Amino acid sequence: MQAYRDAFTLMRIPFSVYLMPVFWFALSVLEQVSISRAIVVFLILHLLVYPASNGYNSYYDRDEGSIGGLKNPPKVNRQLMHLVLLFDVLAIVLSLFLSPLFAALVALYLLISKAYSYEGIRLKKYPILSTVVVTFFQGAFTFAMVQVGVGSPVAEITNWPNTGFALVSTLFLYGSYPLTQIYQHEEDRRRGDKTLSLLLGINGTYLFAAISLLIGSGLLLWLYFTSDQLQNIIIFIVATAPVLYFFSSWFVRAQRNAAAVNYENTMLMNKISSVCISVAFIMMLVYKQL
Repeated sequence: MQAYRDAFTLMRIPFSVYLMPVFWFALSVLEQVSISRAIVVFLILHLLVYPASNGYNSYYDRDEGSIGGLKNPPKVNRQLMHLVLLFDVLAIVLSLFLSPLFAALVALYLLISKAYSYEGIRLKKYPILSTVVVTFFQGAFTFAMVQVGVGSPVAEITNWPNTGFALVSTLFLYGSYPLTQIYQHEEDRRRGDKTLSLLLGINGTYLFAAISLLIGSGLLLWLYFTSDQLQNIIIFIVATAPVLYFFSSWFVRAQRNAAAVNYENTMLMNKISSVCISVAFIMMLVYKQL
């Protein structure tokens, strides 16, 4: 039982909170949302799909240092793969109750996420390719997958400005993804994983993140402006102000002391941005429904 408890810990279910903004974003731009279907989609993604991906990546990475959501992870064991396969099957089977298309998208997401760490492919070794794949599938692909899951017509999902909003979700991931790697340079270098953050360096990672987040925010605000959703502009700017403040202060501290580029600050950055952006989109969703 201890082995399964350690394996369950490596599934890192609480870490799924960092991917919540895409879910709320996808719902916030829809005219009508089925609450019951949205709850099921949320549970499938955050309690099954994301943890299955986390566990599989941990199985092949076998990290000895801190990883996302776990400062001191337990050792990997074979029971971890048992849980990963169980979560995979449950995610796909439950998705079928919503729609075959949603189940197919979930299955594709699970396969792509495994290619990230699987030793025979290991996209993680290729900084540009892995960044493009991860940010697309965790961003625009998941954005559309959520909308399919809640029953939105495909024609609505593939129309502008919905595709523009989907692009924004990927741009936000472009900004946050390399920041999750910024404290792992030594371990990634030792394993031979050429992550984007390692390629860019510390300052390059901050600059890349700032540019991506700026472009994504600019496009989002423009889409809100051109679709007469001025209230969403105000909500987004106010709700994400703490993100801008922490990111800027973290960068300044990192210039003065390289020790500021650590696991604790990375996780805090992820937590603040995830919560603030989620709150912004939830407020937009509630405003639209009321």
